Amino acid sequence: MVLDGETGEGSPVAEEEVVLRGGRMTRGVVRVGSTVRRPASPFAASVLRHLEQRGFAGAPRWLGQDDTGRDILSYLPGLVPEKFRTWSDAQVAAAGALARELHEATRGSHLAGSQPVVCHHDLGPNNAVFRNGVPVAFIDFDLAAPGSPLEDVGYMAWVWCVSSKAEAPSVEFQAAQVRMLADGYGMPVKQRAVLVDAMLERQSRNARFWGELPEASVEATPEQLAERIAWSRREHAFTADHRREFAAALA
Repeated sequence: MVLDGETGEGSPVAEEEVVLRGGRMTRGVVRVGSTVRRPASPFAASVLRHLEQRGFAGAPRWLGQDDTGRDILSYLPGLVPEKFRTWSDAQVAAAGALARELHEATRGSHLAGSQPVVCHHDLGPNNAVFRNGVPVAFIDFDLAAPGSPLEDVGYMAWVWCVSSKAEAPSVEFQAAQVRMLADGYGMPVKQRAVLVDAMLERQSRNARFWGELPEASVEATPEQLAERIAWSRREHAFTADHRREFAAALA
């Protein structure tokens, strides 16, 4: 790749577009040098501009649009995990703290409207940038919208801490990590009392989301969409079966 749009002979060239894989929702995301180009999302652009103004460093910067109308974002170096797995207590706590910082940067803003904050709505590890093993930023703000902090933290408690897989850690370990996430976020007692409900609601919503999504809108086969729905339902059943353990850890 030639950087800065120049060859060794001084002739301007277009920088190479490198397809960024791993996303499940937005097609056509590419890296160009130190920037990312993706389909325009007006609200996401407004959120990113606001976060920059508030001094939140854990998100890409919106740099304008290119001549094809795509949003230009700063590229954040680091590792973005492709799959969910078991994370350390320190990683879970750091993710919770980063989510709190994100929410506080939008609390009371015009973008939040009548809601407490602007939610990202997809704060999974697959949308986190890790450096030195620690999540330091979130990406992919296309689903951002006004909402309750519990919408994001309920989803995070699920995808960062809980798994119904047979090889997953014990329920006690998972419940302790849900508490670790709440501690990292600084969640008040009142919200902790309903965090399991928020987790269950996000699992149900996830099943509905993939069931209602037009197949042509994502790069997934009907079989893959069906598995995402089935997975969400398995996770919901697991969480409901162990509700007492999760609630006890948060008490």
